[in-house]
Amino acid sequence: MSAADIIKDIKARKFKPVYLLHGEEPYYIDQIIHYMEEHILNDMEKGFNQTVLYGKDTDMATIMNAAKRYPMMSDYQLIVVKEAQDLKWAKETEGSSKTAEFVLNYFEKPLPSTILVLGYKYANFDKRKKIYKAIDKNGVVFQSDLVRDYKLAAWIDDLVKEKGYKIAPQASALMAEYLGADLSKIANEVEKLLLNIGKETTIDTDIVQKNIGISKEYNVFELQKALAVKNVLKCNQIINYFADNPKANPMVMVMANLSSYFTKILKYHYLPNKGDAAKELGVNPYFVKDYEAAARSYSLPKTFDIISLLREYDLKSKGVDSTGNTTDGELLKELLFKMLH
Repeated sequence: MSAADIIKDIKARKFKPVYLLHGEEPYYIDQIIHYMEEHILNDMEKGFNQTVLYGKDTDMATIMNAAKRYPMMSDYQLIVVKEAQDLKWAKETEGSSKTAEFVLNYFEKPLPSTILVLGYKYANFDKRKKIYKAIDKNGVVFQSDLVRDYKLAAWIDDLVKEKGYKIAPQASALMAEYLGADLSKIANEVEKLLLNIGKETTIDTDIVQKNIGISKEYNVFELQKALAVKNVLKCNQIINYFADNPKANPMVMVMANLSSYFTKILKYHYLPNKGDAAKELGVNPYFVKDYEAAARSYSLPKTFDIISLLREYDLKSKGVDSTGNTTDGELLKELLFKMLH
């Protein structure tokens, strides 16, 4: 069952007594819980029948006792346990203790008038546990998986489309590369971006750069494109801009991006089937041409040399084998020269 399916059932007032929302990606877990909190009970019912608990501040006995209560002046009570991964699951739900038996018995026969929601984030719940099997049988289990890097642009496309807007492939690819895999961060940036445009406008790279704070000409992605074709002038212009604006372009961020970029170039060299590049490198297909160009510009031995240089200068930026008077900007300029020559 998908997040959309769960929300659709909630809209239709089709409830289950237990929901286990688990997985490495917190975005969908938060989305489902927020919708439940807002829509299952009305404002009058919430006062007596909506309880929010946090895993680190509660225990399973408290949760079970709350779940076994009956609602007041309502057909249902809603109990939400946020950060449920912080509960002492092993201590309280395993073995032959009375608490473990109490907990398992409840999940095997949950109270129909209670809607118990467990938000278990940043990891997958152990499917071998009896509790998991009981919830799966009598309630709903939703696993929220991470979105792979090469699927992020498509995820952004879908998100924008759901909101009634249009986005160019290059724009969604740029957002995916710049914002990374934090779906909550991406969703927030999309919301802010949509406030500034009309639905008749197609979001392009100019709009993304203007509204998300990416310098149009001088950003790490333009640097990667310039490096791919060994455009020495453009590379130097960008590095000089980085050196003059260190707060907007911290060396740690630049180094991390370049390290990731050249590691992917190295992988590209070893790919037996270049047609699988997007999937194997974990990038949007729109950017594959840049890696093709880079692989032509940098031989396999040179790529190895650059990765070694990146490690060396990363250490220097942290004070290892570097004079205390050398700025990050000077280190970047020195590194760039060695990479290009």
